[in-house]
Amino acid sequence: MNLNDIIFIDSLPSLDLHGFDRETARVAINDFINDNIKMKNKFIVIIHGIGSGTLKETTQLTLSRNKKVIEYKIHPFNVGCTLVNINLTK
Repeated sequence: MNLNDIIFIDSLPSLDLHGFDRETARVAINDFINDNIKMKNKFIVIIHGIGSGTLKETTQLTLSRNKKVIEYKIHPFNVGCTLVNINLTK
């Protein structure tokens, strides 16, 4: 399974960043990834909303710098969510 196969995200672990600032969001994203590696969850969802795009930009920058992230993409039917594929072996 890969990110292109995921349509329904309700059963995936998710982190809602509404109300977070950039630095708090960055820390929360990295902690959420580490927690889900421990729980062996390969796919997660980060909800950043649409808004001004600040949290979306922070999310993508944080994911691009995290070596545990294989790939990520905006959900095709909800642009306020980013789907993430995590490498569980690192």
